[in-house]
Parts: sequence; C-alpha cells; structure tokens
Amino acid sequence: MFMKVQALSKAARISPTKAIPVARMLKGLSIAQALALVTFSRTKAAVLIRKTLKSAVANVENNAKLSADGFRVEAVLVELGPVMKRFWARSRGMVRPVKKATSHIRVILAND
Repeated sequence: MFMKVQALSKAARISPTKAIPVARMLKGLSIAQALALVTFSRTKAAVLIRKTLKSAVANVENNAKLSADGFRVEAVLVELGPVMKRFWARSRGMVRPVKKATSHIRVILAND
C-alpha cells in the first residue's frame, strides 16, 4: 500500500533562500539518513527542518499506525511565509525598510 504522510511548520523564522539548500539534500533519503544529516549540520535551517521531520515521523507512527522504517523523504518544500516589515532609522529623520522573511517548511514522507 502506497501512502504519503506530511508535516508542516508554519512561519519559521528563517528566509527560504537559507533553508532551501538544506532541504534539497534530503530528497530521496531514508528517515535515518535524513535525521543524521540534519542532526550533524550546524545551520539554523537544519534545526528547523529536523523538528518538522520528527513531526512527520510522529505522524506516521501515531496517525497512520505504521512503522516509520519503510518510509523515505519524498520532498522537503520550503515556501515563503508572511514577511515582517520593520524600519531602520537613518540620518536626518529618514528610515530604511527591513523585510524579515519567514518560511513554511513542509516534509512529505512516502513508503517504498
């Protein structure tokens, strides 16, 4: 039986351009390999993706009532979330806009 399970982390405080390279490395890996890769990576993106990956594994075990051993990472999607708009004071009473991007991280697992 072919099954897909996913987990979503919304409005993670990281820009998609910083998280996408880590997400690309995980495609097609087994869950154990993916968890090892993001555990030993030293980036903030790896920490956030690891959290979402663990949530997807929990969804497999609790919601689907299956073992997570037969599942692989089908895709890790990083999409632009809401952008926080802030301002930075400049000289002579002017301001410079600062856009702080957030990401929606979606991990999709599929069994073999």
